[in-house]
This record gives sequence, C-alpha cells and structure tokens, in this order.
Amino acid sequence: MTTRPTPTDVRLTRSERLDRLPFNAQHRRLLVGSGIGWALDAMDVGLISFVMAALAQQWAMTPTQLSWIGSIGFVGMAIGASLGGLLADRIGRRNVFAATLLIYGLATGAAGLSTGLAMLIALRFVVGLGLGAELPVASTLVSEYAPTRIRGRVVVLLEAFWAVGWVLAALIGYFVVPASDDGWRWALFIGIVPAAYAFYVRAKLPESVRFLENKGRSAEAEEAVRAFESASGIAPVESPAAAPAPAARWSELWSGGLRGRTVALWAAWFGVNFSYYGAFIWIPSLLVSQGFSLTRSFGFTLIITLAQLPGYAAAAFLIEAWGRRATLATFLAGSAISAYAFGQAGSEAAIIAAGCALSFFNLGAWGALYAVTPEVYPTSLRGTGSGSAAAFGRIASILAPLSVPWLLDLGGTGLVFTVFGVSFALAAVAALALPEWRGRALAP
Repeated sequence: MTTRPTPTDVRLTRSERLDRLPFNAQHRRLLVGSGIGWALDAMDVGLISFVMAALAQQWAMTPTQLSWIGSIGFVGMAIGASLGGLLADRIGRRNVFAATLLIYGLATGAAGLSTGLAMLIALRFVVGLGLGAELPVASTLVSEYAPTRIRGRVVVLLEAFWAVGWVLAALIGYFVVPASDDGWRWALFIGIVPAAYAFYVRAKLPESVRFLENKGRSAEAEEAVRAFESASGIAPVESPAAAPAPAARWSELWSGGLRGRTVALWAAWFGVNFSYYGAFIWIPSLLVSQGFSLTRSFGFTLIITLAQLPGYAAAAFLIEAWGRRATLATFLAGSAISAYAFGQAGSEAAIIAAGCALSFFNLGAWGALYAVTPEVYPTSLRGTGSGSAAAFGRIASILAPLSVPWLLDLGGTGLVFTVFGVSFALAAVAALALPEWRGRALAP
C-alpha cells in the first residue's frame, strides 16, 4: 500500500525525499553490499600482517625488509585514495567502487605466486591502489543515501564490516598460514574473492542520486529515489529540476570556508593511520619476536581482533547520541591510553587486555571518522575531499611500519607504543576542531 503525497510534499528535492525515508530493504541492501566489499578490503589488509610474520621465518627477512612489505601497500593506497576520490566525483561512486575491488582482488591473488621480495612488493603496491580508492568511495556512497537522522550510525555500521574482514584475516592467519610452508600463499589466493564480487557491485548497487543530479542525469536519479521510496511504501512526488553542477577543483578544499575543516580532518586522518597501521601491522611479528610461537601470536591477534566488534557497536550508538566530535575524540583518547598500556604489558593477560582495549577504542574511532568525513564537504567535492583526507592519512600508514624497527632499536616495544599513543592524542585534539553534523542534512 502506498501513501498519498500531501501538498507540502510536492516540491521536495530528491535528497529531501531520501532523508524522510525510514531505514528500509534498499538501505539494507546498499549497506550490506558495500559492507561486504569493505570486509574484503579489511581481510586483504589484515592478511599481510600474518604473511609478514611467516615470511620473517621462511625467507629469513630483516625487520627493515618486513617494514617495506608492510608499507608499500600504503604507498599505493595513498595514490589510490586520491585518484579514487577524484574519479568518484567525475565518473561515479559505484563505478570506482567496482573497479577497485577488481584491481586489488586480482593483484592479491597474483601476490600468492611471488618468487621473491621484489615481486611481492610490486604486487602489494598494485593491491594498495585498489584498497586505497575503495574505502572513501564506499563511505561516500552510503552516506549520500542514508537518512539524516541515522546517517552517522549507518556509516559506522558500514565501517564495522572492517572488523568482520579482520576476523576473517585472523582466522585465515591462524588456520591457513601456519599449516604449511605454502600457507601464506594460500592465504593470498583467498584474497582473490573481491575480484569476483566486483561484478555484483557494478550490477546491483545504486549510483549516488546526488552525483547523478550533479551530472544532469535526472531520469536515473529519479529512478533511484523511487526504488527507495517504493521499498518504504511511499508514493513518489514531483521534485524541482536540479541543475548540473560544474566539476569542482581540488584547490577548493583550501578555500576560505573549507580550509579549517580540511586541516583538522587531515590531521585526524594522519594521527589515526600512523598509530593504527603501525600497531596492527606489526603486532603478530612483535609477539613472535618476544618469544611466542607463530600459532600462539596469531591466536592472541585473533582475540584482540574480536574486540573491534563491540567498539563499532558502541560508536554506532554514541555517534547519534553524543555527536560526531565527542564520539571521535573520546574513542581516540581511549586509543591513546590503550596504546601506552599495550607497550608496558609484561604478561599474557596484560597483552590481551591492553590489546583488546586498543582494538575496541581504535576501531570505534575509525567508524566515527568515516562517518564525519563525507559530511564535511558539498556534493561536488565530497569524493575528492574524502579521498584526499584518506590519501594524506596513508602517508602516515607508509611511515608507521617503516618507523617501527628504528623505534624498537631506540627504546623497545614500550617506546613504539608510547609514540602511537601520542599520535592518537594529537588526532583527538584535531577531532575537536571538526564541524558537528549530527541531525543536519548533507550540504548540496
């Protein structure tokens, strides 16, 4: 049964029509469809930490060589995030999303055939190109469809699929990697799954209505809105014509009204990336270096990874209750304290407890950061702005794994995680300078 439009409905814009909808089956399909791609991304990122620990033994690699395996993918991610955001504002969110899945899925599978360090590093760079472009594009697509009153929560739930991917990576790391000398190869072969999933994304997920309107594709935009209205049993109404918008320039991120937001957002992304990837890429290898067996260190990592799920759940609730800034800053502060505690942990129980706290707070912070990032910019700059922030953050994710061997030599694990704690704390300060967008419609 459909409802009849009231006189006040007839001039609603398409974005306003989407905002009035309850969460329905179309939203769920978009969230889960994008979330599966997100989880596959996380699985790929997580797998390399277990591969590094295995190759340290099989190929007798030095910490510096391992750090390059960990960092080279982030070089690709920095480039991919920037290019992916620009392309998303020009050829569409969905098209870029599907292309990124195809790129990093095929490259991950090929990495399983690596015959040496140079080949593995080259393929991990290509993997990074796809991984880096996908995340800001997927969050932008979901954010532009989610109703205003629950937009932050929906994007955090999308980010929660990251935990699913990391759990999958930890399970593969625990059961597959140590099973044989070729276990790490089989783990990477599993990573080819995203390439097949790309075809589902291209065929089934909708393109952003805001993007379609900006490109003058009104008929497609109307069809997409009506599909979501139909899922809620709401009759379509007439919307005023939306004029195509000129393509925005990257330099506009630094215009007077956006400069402060961009600086704060980039600082938050840098701090979170430095600490998260520096810690979680190296944790399995650091545990092995402390005397734990490969299997036992992977088991600890699996337990620590599971704590991501309640972290996301808490952030999903608090982001609409407290708001974006308070939630992000609080979870970053918790991450700073947990990182310091992990560096001082001297027993198995302390390692697991501090690791779980770090996992809880850090991934909750990631959820809040991905929720606020697309809200900072107007539609014509949303993909570019989100991708540029992610790209700047990837510079930190390149530097962090490379810095770990040097910090270890300088002051051991305690110094490593103290530095990560300071980075989290600085990101928390930057978060307080971001605009609060709870309950507000996205900028046109």
